[in-house]
This record gives sequence, C-alpha cells and structure tokens, in this order.
Amino acid sequence: MRELNSGKSGLFAGVSVTVASVALIAGAAAQPNAAPPDFSSDYTAWYHTGPEIGPMPGFPGPVHDDPAFQHVNNTDAGQASYRIADLSDPNLTQWAKDIMKKDNDEVLHGKIAYLAHQSCTPAGVPDFDMVRGARPIYFVQTPKEVLLIWAGDQQVRHVYLNVPHSSNPKPSWYGESVGHYEGKSLVIDTIGLNTRTFVDEYRTPHSDKLHVQERWTVSDDGQTLNISMVVDDPATFNKPWAGTTNFRRRQGPMIEIACAENNEHFDFHIPVANKGDF
Repeated sequence: MRELNSGKSGLFAGVSVTVASVALIAGAAAQPNAAPPDFSSDYTAWYHTGPEIGPMPGFPGPVHDDPAFQHVNNTDAGQASYRIADLSDPNLTQWAKDIMKKDNDEVLHGKIAYLAHQSCTPAGVPDFDMVRGARPIYFVQTPKEVLLIWAGDQQVRHVYLNVPHSSNPKPSWYGESVGHYEGKSLVIDTIGLNTRTFVDEYRTPHSDKLHVQERWTVSDDGQTLNISMVVDDPATFNKPWAGTTNFRRRQGPMIEIACAENNEHFDFHIPVANKGDF
C-alpha cells in the first residue's frame, strides 16, 4: 500500500492519504455545497499562466529537463526544442528510465518527439493539466457532472459528481474521474487510464495503475484557477509526486479548432483512416 503524505500544505493539508482509502478524498459522495464554485461564467476561458508544474512541499516533484538539454520554446528562440528528461531523478523507476533513455536517445538523433497535442490524440491525465500551447480550458457544470473541455479539438474530460468509482472501470484515454466540491475547489480522483498516453511532455510512460488526484481551486476574486495534483504509479515512480500550476480567466467564446488541419508539414503520427468513407 502506497501512502500519499501531504505534509502541511498541498492537496490535502495535514492529512495522510493511502491509495486504498481514496473514498475519503473523491470517491465517496460528499455533501454538495449550496453554491459550488463557478468555473464556467459567461464566455469564460481558462488560459495556462504557469509554472509548467511547480513543486509542492512534502512530495517529490515532477520530471524536469536534463541539465545538458534545457528545453527552449518557440517564444524564446523562434525554434522549439523537444523535452529531454533528467534520468538521474531518483523517483523514476528503472523500468521508466530504460524506456525514457531509449526515447531520449532517438529524439537527440533526430526523431520527432510525438506528443498528444501534436499528434491529435487525447492527452490523458495529468498531461491534460499541463502546458497545452495557447489553447484554453472551458468548464460546463451540471448537478451530476462537470465537463472539462480543452479547446484544441474540443477534447473532453467527464467528472462525475458525488459517486464512487466503478468496481472495474474499462481503461480509456481520460480514465474514470469522480469528484466533489469542497468550498472553492473541485476535487477530482482519476483511475482507469489506458497506457497509450504519457504522464507529461517529457514522454514519461505509465502503467494501468496510474492514479491522479487533483484539486482545482478558484481564487477569491474568481480570476485565477490553481491546480494541485498528486500523481501515483508504482511502475513509474518510487513515490507519489505532486505539483501545482495556475490558469487565468479570460473572456471569450469557444471557437472550433481542428487539430489535424494544423499539422500540414510534418508527420506527427496523426491518426489516419485506413480507407476513405466513399
């Protein structure tokens, strides 16, 4: 049994939480607030403002750049570089390091680093929460379900409120997410993720045991959204790691963005039908 110990701050301040007792976090039906936090006000889009994923006290942190290969984005240099993970990270298991070293070596020798937002595939969790280019996230809130919609290709996560997890959820791109409101926060617990996604933009692999807990908290003025997360997968990480990032509210309608139409010059492994419709 793996223990998620928060220390004094972060997702579950002052509380030690085991994977087996996930019902205490998000799986059990919580008493809904009379007025849950409003993430979805008129024409509201949430844009990532950083950090990419910052550390959280009391936990190991997320994967970072190899010091010898610092990531450069388009804004900084006009030409992006792919992310190369620091494999000296003691929290990575040998299984993960072996896979990532092979991938890093191939990328350093010219292979494209295939990522979800380039290849038009679902990002999975927690990569959904991380840097997604300039595309915002939108919310649709109902009494029984919250939809989190990433503008790129209108990819959707479903969060079912005040219900437990299924006994044996079928693995899927975004897994099975259940949650509840706590004050100004939406607390989400996700399992049942397939292994076709990466944990992050460093192409960190994961097993079907990946378990992600998130707390989406809106600020008092309603303009900032903080995401805290705890990520656990015994195949990939020696201990659960935690991180935090922020989004900022901007007004604007959701527009149609077709991912595949924006990848005209490179083969990013975009899914292609094996035969025409007609």
